[in-house]
Amino acid sequence: MSSIGAGRPFAMPPVVKNIVIINVILFLATFFAGDFMYRHMALFSLKSPFFEPHQFITHIFMHANFGHIFFNMFGVFMFGRILENVWGSRKMLIFYTICGLGAALVHMSVNYVQMNKLITLANEFDVSPSYALFNEIVEKYALRTSYYNQIMNFMQEWFYRPDDTSFISQASEYVRLVVNTNLQVPTVGASGAVFGLLIAFAMMFPDVELIFIFLPIPIKAKYLVPVYAIIELVFGVSNFKWDNVAHFAHLGGALFGFLLVRYWKRNQFKIY
Repeated sequence: MSSIGAGRPFAMPPVVKNIVIINVILFLATFFAGDFMYRHMALFSLKSPFFEPHQFITHIFMHANFGHIFFNMFGVFMFGRILENVWGSRKMLIFYTICGLGAALVHMSVNYVQMNKLITLANEFDVSPSYALFNEIVEKYALRTSYYNQIMNFMQEWFYRPDDTSFISQASEYVRLVVNTNLQVPTVGASGAVFGLLIAFAMMFPDVELIFIFLPIPIKAKYLVPVYAIIELVFGVSNFKWDNVAHFAHLGGALFGFLLVRYWKRNQFKIY
């Protein structure tokens, strides 16, 4: 017999309730000490001078804006309370924490490779500057910067005179700006952990129909969640200019959530 929807529909078990409370408190605190909190509690690249080890945990409780925290906490409420009622509070806390850390681990691994490549290209430009190399740096790493249009105007001028060495000094400044900006972009949010909850819910209750706000059609969890994961992968690889979502963090949370549920299912009847 299924207990989904039974009892008090809006009651929150202790772990879910405390997750929501902590996130809301820290979000409200950013209105008074935002710069300080983001500097020390958001997750920065391993290559960044702002990186601190505790950020692997603290960034999970930080959010960028009201919409960000609302949808994440709505996900925790919708899926987390059901899973906690099934698993118990201890297991729920372990699962949420591992998914959050797994999301950060995957995101940071991808980011490390990207930043390594950027720094390598920047060093190559310092040694042997050229329009072609500058164009590669800009196209790959300056797409989401606020000064992208300014750089593109500069590149258009250089394009018509690629052998003119007078452009190199300004180009070097832009390269340093691109490197520093990328290293100072923080990551915040519980989305990776929430994606782990979503995966777990689909594995535990595959035939339950879900309706997302942007897709108001009931679809079984076992179909909807894999499609959502594929969309995240496509967006993560595409790296669109207008997209500032850490898609690989979502995929990391989903991966660790999937592996942990599989492990628990496989070992649920073992006696220790």
